[in-house]
Amino acid sequence: MPQIDVTLLTDRRYHEPVNPDWYAQQILDDDALLREALEEKGLRVARTFWDDPTFDWSQTRCAVFRTTWDYFDRFPEFSRWLETTRQKTRLINAPELIYWNIDKHYLRDLAEQGIRIPPTCFIEPGDPRPLKEIVDTCSWPEMILKPAISGAARHTYRIHTKNVNDHERIFRSLIAEESMLLQEFQHRILEEGEISLMVIGGQYSHAVLKKAKPGDFRVQDDFGGSVQDVQPSPEEIHFAEQSVSFCHPIPVYARVDIIRDNAGQICLSELELIEPELWLRHHPAAAIQLAGALSQALEPV
Repeated sequence: MPQIDVTLLTDRRYHEPVNPDWYAQQILDDDALLREALEEKGLRVARTFWDDPTFDWSQTRCAVFRTTWDYFDRFPEFSRWLETTRQKTRLINAPELIYWNIDKHYLRDLAEQGIRIPPTCFIEPGDPRPLKEIVDTCSWPEMILKPAISGAARHTYRIHTKNVNDHERIFRSLIAEESMLLQEFQHRILEEGEISLMVIGGQYSHAVLKKAKPGDFRVQDDFGGSVQDVQPSPEEIHFAEQSVSFCHPIPVYARVDIIRDNAGQICLSELELIEPELWLRHHPAAAIQLAGALSQALEPV
């Protein structure tokens, strides 16, 4: 009989930092809110880093991905751990969702279901074409280049015809081993930002608006972006819930990042199912909602 009901997963940097900076403190605050909500439901809770060699995964009923924010830099190791650990405990979100969501080809799958995404060109490993040739084929005035497996804006570049040759060397090194995406740059994000809608158990919970600092296009707060609460429109909420509805199984928790495209229409930027920042500290009631969803997921079928 497992001794723990729920284990919250982080990475080594955010497990027990001695002098946490503002960024680490946000992580600790969110996990504390969720832990308290879970414990109020009578659940036994632990917290550790995903590659903790001393942790017995058979002693927890489930492991919940929260801030495993080094997995994309250690993907082969993470994949091996995932395969081993799924044999010992339940992973939330489910492994099939994680494998699907890890690779941004999932955007193409959702587009085929009618979910609007930015115009995207998928470039596969070993493609011999120079980046300029691919850029010329797309015929977009400006675009974003990024890996299919990435996070925290890793190797994300803003490309246009005048600077494309400056990125040829890094493109060649990346495309030799991994898939890349080239997307038409959506200019409205510079002024309007990106809305992140949290969806728990398939239902909208709360949202934040992220904006890049002046002179940048990356909205993440670790790149100087700002975050504020926002009330999305009914249309935006419907878009987020519909995007999640195409996932199989329905994720216990998800974050749907949306923008307005160059034509002013709602567009999916990212669907985050693995370890999304949920901003529970902005909306503590969501921690209670998530605890309820996790408790329900642990009930016998």
